[in-house]
Amino acid sequence: MPPHDEAAEEAVLGSLLIDPEAVFTVATLLKGEDFFVPRNRLAYEACLSLYSRNEAINQVTVAQELARRGLLAEAGGAAHLSHVVSTVPTSLHAEYYAQIVTRLALMRNLINAAGQIARIGYESGPDPDAALAQAEEMLFQLRRGRISRDFVPIREVLDKYFEDGGPGVRQRLEHIPFILTGFPAMDELLGGFQRSDLIIIGARPSIGKTSLALTIARNAAVVQGACVAFLSMEMSRESLVQRLIAAEADVDSHRLRLGHLSAVEEKKVVDATGVLSEVPFFIDDSPQLRVVEMRSKVRRLHNERGVDLVVLDYLQLVQGDARTRSENRVQEMSEITRSLKALARELDVPVCVVSQLSRAVIGRGSHRPQLSDLRESGSIEQDADVVLFIHRDDYYITAEEWSREHDLSKEPYPRGIADIIVAKHRNGPIGEAKLRFMSRTARFCNIEAEEQVAG
Repeated sequence: MPPHDEAAEEAVLGSLLIDPEAVFTVATLLKGEDFFVPRNRLAYEACLSLYSRNEAINQVTVAQELARRGLLAEAGGAAHLSHVVSTVPTSLHAEYYAQIVTRLALMRNLINAAGQIARIGYESGPDPDAALAQAEEMLFQLRRGRISRDFVPIREVLDKYFEDGGPGVRQRLEHIPFILTGFPAMDELLGGFQRSDLIIIGARPSIGKTSLALTIARNAAVVQGACVAFLSMEMSRESLVQRLIAAEADVDSHRLRLGHLSAVEEKKVVDATGVLSEVPFFIDDSPQLRVVEMRSKVRRLHNERGVDLVVLDYLQLVQGDARTRSENRVQEMSEITRSLKALARELDVPVCVVSQLSRAVIGRGSHRPQLSDLRESGSIEQDADVVLFIHRDDYYITAEEWSREHDLSKEPYPRGIADIIVAKHRNGPIGEAKLRFMSRTARFCNIEAEEQVAG
């Protein structure tokens, strides 16, 4: 028999049934396919489905979920659920049981990969390099599939640049009623990011949507002392920290990446690192995240530190559960956005999500984005409380083309000027705010007061 531990599997299920809070830890470690015994796998997947819908997890609800799917008998019936509850006196060791199950699942996957590698050897193909490459790829996929990345304090990433020093992330002493973006023009329109709101930041590639989200997160953490959870599925934690350092120190991000800094700039970087290392800013750069994993990670951090702002970069990289993936992308996106809104309400924090826009913006004469440009738009537009778009004329038109069509004495070329369009605001006005994008440091900043608000 392949390696497995039925008792550990039943202990995991029993822990979930007697203490639903255990799912916050277990869901980030275990997938349904990690269970060897089919009836245990079916029961665990039912638990995850209930959790994704924010419903209670207990013997009755799990039995109803299995019955709804027509799998109750196959899962051993209500008697098996009663049995697994009787196997564990407490859920205290749920994480330990889950680690046993996931370790043995890895061993089974390793055995399976070894069998496939043996088959490659028996086939005796004419190209040994191709055979080796195929075998290495199997092992690489196995290792990559088991890597579990989680939130880490920004200090741990900064330690790659400088020696560790000082205490850990400081604790907040006061409740923060709402999150200020750090841009008066935006805060005047929005009243800041309100708790329980789902905020979408949409733009075409290279416009600066990640930079805007990162700048707002930095302002919240540094200025307000807000605890920020930043989930980045596109950029690594090292790249994000380089951007933060460049913006905080006001040095060229490209020269910082290459290490070509003057003595004065190095001093500014050291000072910036000291500021950033003390703020409650947590980064998770897992390249692939399911909704259930993301929700569990954020909930766990919230229980430990009290999260004030969640930032997700970006929406289209989030994976739904297996059921919605088997249907179509629109339904999957609907489930994802509903889950994000539910997370915002559950934790009572603003959830800011970066989103791509469709190519329809390019074909439009003004190139100004609108709600219908959100990719897989219907559910995003419906579930969001606030939708922000970034529009920059200098992205679509050169200085020469602008000079031919405008009087430069009255309308100078808008280099770096970004219109932040509030296209939807469920609880307030819509309008526009003007910011300046600093490409040298990849950050947004305020411009002159008389130009801050438009529209």
